[in-house]
Amino acid sequence: GALVVCLADDISLDVVEGIGKLKAELQPEVMRVVFKDNGFIDDVVKTNAIQNLKKQGIDDVKSL
Repeated sequence: GALVVCLADDISLDVVEGIGKLKAELQPEVMRVVFKDNGFIDDVVKTNAIQNLKKQGIDDVKSL
C-alpha cells in the first residue's frame, strides 16, 4: 500500500492530479491520502479534490 500526506498551505487541483499520477506510477493495492484541512484554497477545491481522487480509484481520503 501507499500513504500520501500533503501538508501544503495552497492545495490546488494540480496537486491532486499529481497524486493521481503517482498512484498510476506506483500501482499500490491500497492508497491512502491525508490532507491538511486548512490547506485547501476553498471548500469547492476540497470537494473537487476528493471527487477527482475517487475517480482515480483512491477512496481513502482524509482531511484533518
